[in-house]
Amino acid sequence: MKRDDVLKTIKGAEECPGNAGVIKVPLEVFHQTAEALRNDPQSPMDFLRDIVGMDWGEEGLGAVYFMESTATGEQIALRTATADRETPLLPTVSDLWKTALIKEREVYDFFGIRFTGHPDMRRLFLREDWIGWPLRKDYDMNSNPLRLDNEINADFTKEYRLRKDGTLEGIDHRIFGENDFVVNMGPQHPSTHGALRMRIGLDGEVITKVDPVLGYIHRGIEKMNESLTYPQTLGMTDRLDYLSAHQSRHALCMCIEKAAGIEVSERVKYIRTIMDELQRIDSHLLFYSCLVLDMGAMTPFFYGFREREMILDIFEETTGGRLIQHYNLIGGVQDDIHPTFCQKVKEFIAHLKKVLPDYHRIFTGNVIADTRLKGVGILSKEDAISLGCTGGTGRAAGWKNDVRKRMPYGVYDKVDFKEITYDTCDSFARYMVRMDEIVESCRIIEQLIDNIPEGEYRVKTKPIIKLPEGIWTSAVEASRGEFGVMIESRGDKTPYRMHFRSTGLPLVQTMDTLCRGWKFADLIAIGASVDFVIPDIDR
Repeated sequence: MKRDDVLKTIKGAEECPGNAGVIKVPLEVFHQTAEALRNDPQSPMDFLRDIVGMDWGEEGLGAVYFMESTATGEQIALRTATADRETPLLPTVSDLWKTALIKEREVYDFFGIRFTGHPDMRRLFLREDWIGWPLRKDYDMNSNPLRLDNEINADFTKEYRLRKDGTLEGIDHRIFGENDFVVNMGPQHPSTHGALRMRIGLDGEVITKVDPVLGYIHRGIEKMNESLTYPQTLGMTDRLDYLSAHQSRHALCMCIEKAAGIEVSERVKYIRTIMDELQRIDSHLLFYSCLVLDMGAMTPFFYGFREREMILDIFEETTGGRLIQHYNLIGGVQDDIHPTFCQKVKEFIAHLKKVLPDYHRIFTGNVIADTRLKGVGILSKEDAISLGCTGGTGRAAGWKNDVRKRMPYGVYDKVDFKEITYDTCDSFARYMVRMDEIVESCRIIEQLIDNIPEGEYRVKTKPIIKLPEGIWTSAVEASRGEFGVMIESRGDKTPYRMHFRSTGLPLVQTMDTLCRGWKFADLIAIGASVDFVIPDIDR
């Protein structure tokens, strides 16, 4: 079923304004339509890119579903809603896509929409005793006092089903088995790489379940954006995945520019692309450093930080920032590149290519890497797609999901580079994808650095930016996978809704799939190979 078929055959279906091509589908036929798209023999929508919860006021509460076929690249987006604000119910699509298991929990947490048939309707980011649904338009900001007591996690969760008479039935499910020994890891554990907590069920030393507990640094960025002008929202992206700060802001700027009809110069496109690739190298060097440190190695840790400091020096000269990058602006960049930028980038690339073999000599061929990473934490291609694990984690399972190839932006259509994939699907493959991508990022930069065209580094924009009414989207290949932006505009100077597709949320979810059946000690290596960054998840 293609998008034209949906519009023609589904009674009441209509296309919404905006560049996303979202189709409004009546609630009573939504699951049927989603299932038909998922199982279409010609172009199966096997990749659920995102689920975005929405409060449409009088129209009701609902969600937008972004889907893609990995076979054909065709994309489609559906939206549906329920007018019942007291007991809002939508059918789960977790029977079609595994990523819905965590993304529907996110929608429930912020909008109070219950998904019938979902086996685990718990909050995801907020405390289980939180009052209200924060992303609803009528949410009372004073409804929750400051709580300093410890949160008690429930041992049971609810699944809601609709009876034939239309009443709701709640079924209890145990989160862990009766014989599981539950161990708490985090949120201060150094190997969770941030304020992440996992409850881990064990049978002896063997992992039976991983239950991530999120939200320890949740800042409500998406809620804050609803009261900010479009230029003001840019500052929020830098605080998401701080190792993808250039790329995240690039995505938001592109989304606003597309909607507002702002065309940036070729010079800006070149500069943004180079900065994105330097940021990718920066991120992968830190990935290498932290992974080897988790394995007990110290010298490679200092190798990675040594080269990473050189990138931060280059960033600082042009952008003024090291960890937090706030360089992209609507219509261009905040300032032109530093006079020594091109020369220093070329010197750095030459140096990095010379020392990368040392990285591999000291760790890649080491017996520790061999025994702790190879064959450990298997993620099949089918699971990677169903769980929505983009980036290096998906490509290590043989899934070609690079946004730079699927939906070229910047000047990626003008450069030659390989999309690195492996088919061993293990922790070692996830490590090697990122190490090989460092080389490809160097190739991209080398093709661009001497060919940056002359021109404006920023076009003049209106002091007050208002986007046309509709749903607008964009996506980039961030350091950990596809980072997406969705804006619903009502024609005002502030967004009605702004949502960011976290690259790390699917990665945290996949820890349960990756770790089951492996030893507790293997969890450290597997988690390091997945490479999630917590501020991006918590938002």
